[in-house]
Formats: sequence, structure tokens, C-alpha cells
Amino acid sequence: MLGVWTTEQVRAAEDRLLARTPEGALMRKAAFGLATVAAEMLRELTGGTAGRRVTLLVGAGNNGGDALWAGAFLRRRSVAVTAVLLNPDRAHAAGLAALREAGGKVIIGVEPNVDPPSDPDLVIDGIVGLRAHGPLRPAAAELVSSVRAPIVAVDLPSGVDPDTGAVDGPAVRADVTVTFGARKPVHVLNTAHCGEVRLVDIGLGPELPDPDLITLEPDDVGYAWRVPGPHDDKYTQGVTGVAAGSATYPGAAVLSCGAAVLATSGMVRYAGYAADVVRGRWPELVATGTVEDAGRVQAWVVGPGLGTGQAGRHILTAVLDDAVPTCVDADGITLLAANPSLWDARDPDAPVVLTPHDREFARIADPLGIELGTDRVAAARALAKRLDSVVLLKGNATVVAAADGRTLVNPATSSWLATAGSGDVLTGLIGALLATGLDPWLAAGCAAWTHVRAAELAAKAGTDTGVPVPASQILTAIPEAIRSALNTRESRVQT
Repeated sequence: MLGVWTTEQVRAAEDRLLARTPEGALMRKAAFGLATVAAEMLRELTGGTAGRRVTLLVGAGNNGGDALWAGAFLRRRSVAVTAVLLNPDRAHAAGLAALREAGGKVIIGVEPNVDPPSDPDLVIDGIVGLRAHGPLRPAAAELVSSVRAPIVAVDLPSGVDPDTGAVDGPAVRADVTVTFGARKPVHVLNTAHCGEVRLVDIGLGPELPDPDLITLEPDDVGYAWRVPGPHDDKYTQGVTGVAAGSATYPGAAVLSCGAAVLATSGMVRYAGYAADVVRGRWPELVATGTVEDAGRVQAWVVGPGLGTGQAGRHILTAVLDDAVPTCVDADGITLLAANPSLWDARDPDAPVVLTPHDREFARIADPLGIELGTDRVAAARALAKRLDSVVLLKGNATVVAAADGRTLVNPATSSWLATAGSGDVLTGLIGALLATGLDPWLAAGCAAWTHVRAAELAAKAGTDTGVPVPASQILTAIPEAIRSALNTRESRVQT
């Protein structure tokens, strides 16, 4: 697992490290790492560094100082460096002196009739730091809008909120973000603006507390996934129940059941109005018409395509009354929001995972006084605590929060999962993992990771660049996604 720390945690850790570090040493160490990444990018882009052009966009504070020092280091590699000072009176003095001494050029970016340097090979964004909030100011926004070269952001893309990843105006969209000492929330909550995130070690680790958020790595998923052994049978591997679909929406049942089957459930039992359609697509599952007739399961998936009428309410009540771990999605969430008394059927010892998208979140959270807003982590945590459940808040960065405050974020590598039926696949994955007895918070996180990985694999099938794919193709890539996690686990074991 990779840790993610709030900016407040990072600043406190930096203060402790700075107290026992010679003045300026930490900034130079960070800047050297930044310059190394910039040089690597120049070599990838142009084949070398000598004679290449780098423009620094420099604001006030330490991020501007990092950019200036990095420019000084790049000058030693024969890179032509020009610094555009957006706030010259507050530019980092030592960094500016170092750049000038190294032969770098300095211009004032906000002076009338002074144009920024044209056609750089690379731009380094050092406009604002972690203490800044809100969009870029007009002068900086105009300058950034003129950039056509790849951008390396210092610590975070300027104009993006460091703790929520929110953007409410002009902001830098970086190709690479170089951060120092620790990943911050912006790096996992807004990968669209951060691009690839590279971490430079500056010795901050011993000063950091427990992380505020985590992200899962492939081997984490591999270790968590239930792999059958020689003494297992269909019952010991987890029996997943699926109560989904209807005469109007049979596809939701097909997709949820298919994900549970392909996620290595020992058995899948389907209960609902689409039994014939589901049985025709997945002959290995057991299909019945009602939850009461389904037989014993270790976990339930309920909600996708269920409908929100009386029949749907009856099915949701029966599932919650079964007192096993349950994943509630789509129409199931809408039913709970409209009929809070349905919660009365829930056994307090039976975990519930809710998987809302933004509109479903609002339906169930607004009556409780919980607003989604721009801080998705805080909102998911608040709802999880209030409902004593795990909340998986869908989005480009999926947030999974437990009632006890544990929170993980699973960043997507594209927006290709925003298609009809994709959420039905995710619920089936969660149900299969819940049936194995995995901690519900971790089950939801592992399912989210597998969901994204399957989308990547499906998108790349038959093409070098990747294209958006429908949910049914994401479904077929699930086994390969699981295999990639298990292979990573085996590689770690062998090393």
C-alpha cells in the first residue's frame, strides 16, 4: 500500500526535518531531484539536454525556489533556462541568485510589452505551493494558456486544490508532477491535472505520521484475493448471491452475475425476474425467482436494474434480512434514500457496502445533512460514519471510506469506465470478494482496482493506443486483471 498524507501533515513533518537540517539543504535536494526528472524528460523528448530550452514559471514561495534551483542545476547540463517571475518582489532570493550565477535568463512575466520565451522544449510550473488555494490569477492563467510544451509541475499543478484535487477555475494541466517526501491528496484525487506523479525522497519518511489515505498496489490486491487450494470446494470459496435486474433491465443482472462468476466465486446464486436471461448467459450459476428460494449465500449484491417499486423494496428487505455482508448499488441506494425504514431490516453485525455515484450519493446523503461538495473524501467519510457502512464513492478517483475513518483512493487511468453497465460489473466484483470473508473496506478497494485494471486491458485489446469499451468487454477482461495482481504477488514472494 502507498501512503498519502494531508498537506498539514507534510508541512509539520517538513518543519521537524528542517529544524535539524542546514539552511537551504532540503530545498537543494528537492530541486536536484526535480532537475533530474526534467533532464530525463528532455532526453525522452529531444534525445539530449545540451542546447535544449526550459522555461520556469516562478511564483512566490518555496515551489518557486525549487524551480529556480532546478534551473540552476539544469544549466550545468548545458540547458538554456529562462525564468519568468510572476511575483518578482517575492521570488526566492537564494534560488534566483543561483540561477543567475549559473547563467540563466530572468524576465518579469507581468511587465507590459514583455513576451514570455517562445517554443521551450519543457516548462516547469513553480507558480504556487501547497499553501495556495483557488484558481490561477489572470496574469498566470494567461501565461499558462500560451504554453504548448510539456509541463512539469513542482509538487502540484498550480490552481488545483492540494487537499481535495478540486479545480474551480484556470489551472495547470501537467504531464508530470514531481513531489517531495510524500504523496499528497491531490496526487491521487486529480490525476487528470497531475499526470504522472514522481516522488523524490528527501528523507521525510521518519517524520511522517500514519497516512491519511492509502492507495492499493497490484500485490496488495494479489495478496487479498482468495485463491483456492487443494482442499477447497465450491462452498468454501464463497457463495455470492445476486439480486439484480428486472424484465426491463435484464442486462444489469447479466453483468453483475458475470463479474461474480469471473471473479472466482465458488458459486453464484441469482434471485430475480431475469432468471432465464441470466441462466442463458451463465449456465454455471443457480437461478431462482426470489431471494427466499435462493439458498444460503455468504454475501449479497442487490440493486442494479432492480427497479424502485414495491417489488424492489421487497427484494431489498429480504436481502438485508438475510444478515450477510451486502453490497447495495443503484436502485438499492435509491430505495434506501426514499425509504429509510428499510434499514430496519439490517442486522447491525452484517456489513453493508454502498456504491453511489454523485447523484445517488446526494439522494441518500442530502437528507442527512451531508453535502458532497468538492471534498469527496470528507463527504464519503461522513456518510460511512453516519450509516455505519463502507461507502465507495464512484468517480475518476474512487474513494472508499469505512465507518472507522479508514479511507483509500483508487485513481482511474482514463474516463472509459463512465459507461452504462460498468457499475454493475463493479458490484459483482465486490460481492464475490465479500463472500470470501474479506474485510468489506478492503474488498471494495480491491474490486475498484480490478475494475480499473480490467478496463485498461479491455481498452488495449487489439490496439496500441487503447479505446473506450463497453461494460461487457470490461467483464471479459476480469480474469486477466486478477491474474496480473496474482502474478505481481508471486513476483514479490520470489524476490
